[in-house]
Amino acid sequence: MLLQLQVWAFVLLQEGGAIAFDARSMWNQMGWMAKVVVIALFFMSAWSIGVMIDRLIAYSGARKQSRQFAPAVAGALREGKLDEAIKIADRYKKSHLAKVVVAGLQEFRAHQLSNEIPGEEIEASKRALERAEAIVHAELKRGISSLATIGSTAPFVGLFGTVVGIINAFHGISSEKSTGLGAVAGGISEALVATAIGLFVAIPAVWMFNYFTNKLEAFDVEMGNSSSELIDYFLKRSQRTVSK
Repeated sequence: MLLQLQVWAFVLLQEGGAIAFDARSMWNQMGWMAKVVVIALFFMSAWSIGVMIDRLIAYSGARKQSRQFAPAVAGALREGKLDEAIKIADRYKKSHLAKVVVAGLQEFRAHQLSNEIPGEEIEASKRALERAEAIVHAELKRGISSLATIGSTAPFVGLFGTVVGIINAFHGISSEKSTGLGAVAGGISEALVATAIGLFVAIPAVWMFNYFTNKLEAFDVEMGNSSSELIDYFLKRSQRTVSK
């Protein structure tokens, strides 16, 4: 059994070395235009991977902290402790719900404490919540549009490399005065490599763009529900204050 594993490992190492050698030789045989296309696709792939990692970390942190923030702030609001609720929201910097709720709480408290600011604290709080929702939405959406751009343009960049490879293939035919496979192999390989890399870059970008878009819609719904519940709380608190 151990001998078989050693044999398979040796074969895989030999095949891996052959693939690496072929990749290097293919790169050396590419024209400068094809190399530019491959480098451009590499940078597009690196950018999309960076955006994916950044958004995954941001969304994971927002989800985790929001689950901790919601019950904590709900308890403070049930006891009527606005200052305590604001302090709780300030502790959860990554939570999208905390960023929205704290804006409404601060605006409502400012209207209650200031004699210079007239009534209508509900409408002012509602506007503050809407502004906060728009700002948080823009923060959560940062970089996602670039995934859509990369997903839609990478195949065309790869197609451009394909066209360049076909042109090189015909150039090989004309220069060698031959129509054999050897005359067109280099150009065809450039075309296939460019197409494959373009699809390899585009497909994950499109998948993750759709995934992040669905996540963003869920966050928007959560922020909208939290804003609506907070406005209801402000209305009930204002009615209790008036009745007193």
